[in-house]
Amino acid sequence: MENRHGLVVASEVTPADGYGERSAAVRMASSLPGAHQKTLGADKGYDTRDFVADVRFAGITPHVAQNIQARRRSAIDGRTVRHQGYGKSINARKRIEQVFGWIKQAAGLRQLKARGRSRVGAVFRLHVVAYNLIRLANLLSPRGALA
Repeated sequence: MENRHGLVVASEVTPADGYGERSAAVRMASSLPGAHQKTLGADKGYDTRDFVADVRFAGITPHVAQNIQARRRSAIDGRTVRHQGYGKSINARKRIEQVFGWIKQAAGLRQLKARGRSRVGAVFRLHVVAYNLIRLANLLSPRGALA
């Protein structure tokens, strides 16, 4: 998702094995076009040394929420956290949760009837496109320009 307008720019369905989301995040972020500096925002579950190293190796700045507990050190260091963009990315992360909430609630993906990763992926991409179209309509409306 891009931070400025809340549009989904890439989506992928992965197996729920604990590693699929992380590898898909690096793959999708690396495939985005443009020579500009890219950032990747994620929640605490992505705060692992391997993931942060993979993202940095791809030339992307990781804006991952720090997972600081009594016996754990975060893989995100102080030089990343101190930048203004880090705070913006952390605040913008809630928009992606709104996408999943809309897809589950309004679009009916909570009780998916398709089986198989390719079919589920096709249905999911269709719902993401529908969300982006609704979001674009809201952004282009005169009322949306004020918000």
